[in-house]
Amino acid sequence: MNNLVLYLIIINLISLFVMGLDKYRAKHGMWRIRERTLFLLAIVGGSVGSILGMYFFRHKTKHVKFVFGFWFIFLIQCVLYYFYSKGTF
Repeated sequence: MNNLVLYLIIINLISLFVMGLDKYRAKHGMWRIRERTLFLLAIVGGSVGSILGMYFFRHKTKHVKFVFGFWFIFLIQCVLYYFYSKGTF
């Protein structure tokens, strides 16, 4: 398996798990995961996991910066992957 694909699978699973963990902590009044950590996970390749976690756990769906932010990061990553696959990079 390609190392990039393996990395993306792992980082997206981590992002999904962290979104679920933060939702659990929010419901139980526990210490929360920083918003910048959630965005950092999306930026380093976990945007799909973050988006799936946002809707699956119904977490941060009312926060415009998360809804548009995660989708914007995903769009940028798709563009970058397109150029990467064409050999531009």
